Amino acid sequence: MKTIATRFAGLQLKSPVIVGSSSQTASVTRLAEYEKAGAGALVLKSLFEESITMEIAANDTDIHPEAYDYISEYVGEKVLSDYLNLIREAKKVCTIPVIASIACHTDGKWEEFAKRIEEAGADALELNIMSLCTARNYSAGAFEKMNVDIVAHVSRKIGIPVIAKIGSNLTNPVELCDRLLANGAKGVVLFNRFYPTDIDIDRMDFTTGNPFTSSADLSLPLRWAGIVSSSVPALPLAVSGGVDSWKGVVKSILSGASAVEVASAVIRNGASWISEANEGLRRWQEEKGFASIEAYRGRLNASDPENADCLMRTQFIRHFSEVH
Repeated sequence: MKTIATRFAGLQLKSPVIVGSSSQTASVTRLAEYEKAGAGALVLKSLFEESITMEIAANDTDIHPEAYDYISEYVGEKVLSDYLNLIREAKKVCTIPVIASIACHTDGKWEEFAKRIEEAGADALELNIMSLCTARNYSAGAFEKMNVDIVAHVSRKIGIPVIAKIGSNLTNPVELCDRLLANGAKGVVLFNRFYPTDIDIDRMDFTTGNPFTSSADLSLPLRWAGIVSSSVPALPLAVSGGVDSWKGVVKSILSGASAVEVASAVIRNGASWISEANEGLRRWQEEKGFASIEAYRGRLNASDPENADCLMRTQFIRHFSEVH
């Protein structure tokens, strides 16, 4: 039987298209639309570590330390409570996997939050680990260790799958992915996207860059999905960033990913983009004679020496040596 179903992080998905975390996935109405359009899973809008710390900081006035501790606890509880309600409401209307998301950059109270997220009914938890290494005294490998520690501590607390969404600012994604798998990660998403920075030269001030990805952004996750899926084959991967058509879905699977996370394309084009991507994927599989995603997943990863040559070296020499 021909199918576009897949498995990622222990979850059975009817489509490899996962709607990634964004402001849109905080709306239960939109979540229902995405499922109806054919999404395989939904990642809820992230619970941001920064949101909690900023709200707590807003109360940092000249008050008694015990009162400040009380306010801090109250703010954290309020933010978490709202998020747990979103999970419960999403589970009432959705039958496909609902993945909670925590955007964090420190190894903090996420174990406690994770347990309550599991109890609220989330099918999995994505840890969107977002951080830049800027300290002069930051030891080599300390950043990667932080990623591993966060995943390990949360994984020990909950039974639902833990997914690590990692940044690309790494010395060796292969080594990190291998350690994440060994420490409880059931899947890894390549890669999260940092706040896009730009400068307004008239005002001489910082401004937000283009918040949306394009097909040009797909190159980096494709390269590393092709390498990691070959080196750590037991680790399910999802590609994120730059999947703007059904062709991007196909490319990601050929590189070794089991699924893709898409936000920009869905925000720009609406839920219909999901239906179009699924239909394009089905047509391509039919044309190529593949009955399932597993029949071609990883066909172009680094397991083949010729593929490895393309994935593991820069190719400017080939490009610029061609006679036009």
